[in-house]
Amino acid sequence: MDIKKAIITAAGIHQRRLPLQTLVDRDGTPKSALAILIEEVLAAQVEEICVVISPGDQAAYAAAAAQHAGRLRFLEQQAPQGYGHAVHVARDFVGDEPFLLLVGDHLYVSGAPERCAQQLVAVASREHCAVSAVQPTHESKLPYYGTVGGRRVAGQQGLYEIAEVIEKPTPTQAEQKLIVPGLRAGHYLCFFGMHVLTPVVMRLLAEDTAHAAAAGNVHLTPALARLAGRERYLAAELAGRRYDIGVKYGLFTAQLALALEGRDRDEVLSHLVELLATRRLS
Repeated sequence: MDIKKAIITAAGIHQRRLPLQTLVDRDGTPKSALAILIEEVLAAQVEEICVVISPGDQAAYAAAAAQHAGRLRFLEQQAPQGYGHAVHVARDFVGDEPFLLLVGDHLYVSGAPERCAQQLVAVASREHCAVSAVQPTHESKLPYYGTVGGRRVAGQQGLYEIAEVIEKPTPTQAEQKLIVPGLRAGHYLCFFGMHVLTPVVMRLLAEDTAHAAAAGNVHLTPALARLAGRERYLAAELAGRRYDIGVKYGLFTAQLALALEGRDRDEVLSHLVELLATRRLS
């Protein structure tokens, strides 16, 4: 499987301004969250990137992309009809090829020499199938994530055959359908915000979009649930962490994670120690 195209979705009502926020990257350089995401994608040897945006946002996003703006194709989601619909907006861009998909309100910090997107693309290329990145997540966080259930792939560390996909399951649903042997008690495999998907997903989203007038918004998770019944579909734990910059203190937490993995780690730690000492004395 040769993955040369990527989609970044950034059209959500509460999401659209988040990729424009500025952070200091691991190299000590101020960059927008969008620019950090683009570099994540390019490190995976992806050649073409499509960013799905809200109408009127192209100029702001091109500015945030800085030197990478010329590599981007912008497509507008004309109305907020759900995450699945936003992905489907890029159907012509994808064509009949597999693609890397990222959400614009997450940042990723790898714990390995390879970036998270590189790791995921490598797994998909090796296994020749769709692969969603997942992260073991405590059940208290289930209301925020799509979650998968399945079984471990024999002889493969951190790789799972997906049997079930449920969007924001209740603890009861998770306990009944999504327990994965080997995970810590009370933990489930929740989506990482990063997928390598096959063109079959676009066809499934087309079906859902055709019925959207009656059914409302189009979501990605139901299409992924049906994908698991049509072709081999895996979940992979990556050596890294996801950071949702849209939640309370999310941008701060992502910045701290980037700083502690970057070249200014010692300086940041020194400031943190000084801050904590000051708070103790006050």
